[in-house]
Amino acid sequence: MKRIAVLASGRGSNFQAVLDALARGEIQAKCVGLITDNPKAYAITRAREAGVEVTVLDYHAYPSKDAYEADLLAAMQACEADLFVLAGYMRIVGEAIVEAFAGRMINIHPALLPSFPGLHAQRQAVEYGVKVAGCTVHFVDAGTDSGPIIIQRCVPVLEDDDEDSLAERIIVEEHRALPEAVALFCEDRIEIDGRCVRILPRA
Repeated sequence: MKRIAVLASGRGSNFQAVLDALARGEIQAKCVGLITDNPKAYAITRAREAGVEVTVLDYHAYPSKDAYEADLLAAMQACEADLFVLAGYMRIVGEAIVEAFAGRMINIHPALLPSFPGLHAQRQAVEYGVKVAGCTVHFVDAGTDSGPIIIQRCVPVLEDDDEDSLAERIIVEEHRALPEAVALFCEDRIEIDGRCVRILPRA
C-alpha cells in the first residue's frame, strides 16, 4: 500500500477531500503525515481528527527561506512517503525539494493551466474575461504551476461572477479532481512522457 503525505497552509479542504476518499476506500493508500508552514492552519485540526501525524514548521520562525526548506526537506524525507500532495500549500518549493521528489509530488491549482498560474488565479480569470475556468492537478517541477498536467476540470464563468463566487464553484471540482489524481498515482496508472501524462487502464 502506498504512503502519502500532504503539505497544506490553510483550512485544508482539499486535504479533507483526500482524507474522505481514503476513508471510503477510493484511494488505496495510507496518509502518513501532514506538514504545514502555518501553526494556525485549520488543516492541523483535520489531521488530528483523522489520526494523521502533524509536523509544524512555522515559516516566520526561520531566518531565511533556505533554512526553512532545509527542515522541510528533512521532514518530507522522514515521512518516507511515496507521494507528496500539495493541497493549498502556499509556497513555491525550492529546487532541492523538487529534485528530491521528482515525479512524486503533485499540486492542485484553481485554474486551467497554463493559464493563470500563481496567486489569485480565480481573480485573474474573471479580470481576463474568460468564459471557462477550472482546476488543474499537476506534477510539481521547478517552475510556477508548470509541471505535467494529470487532470483538469472545468466550470463556466458567469457574467456576474467575482473572484469569490468563481472560487466556490471551482473548489467543488478541486475536491473531485485531487483525490482522483492521488488514486491514479497509488494504482500506478500514471505515466509521464516529457510534458505529457498518460492515464493507464486498470490492470
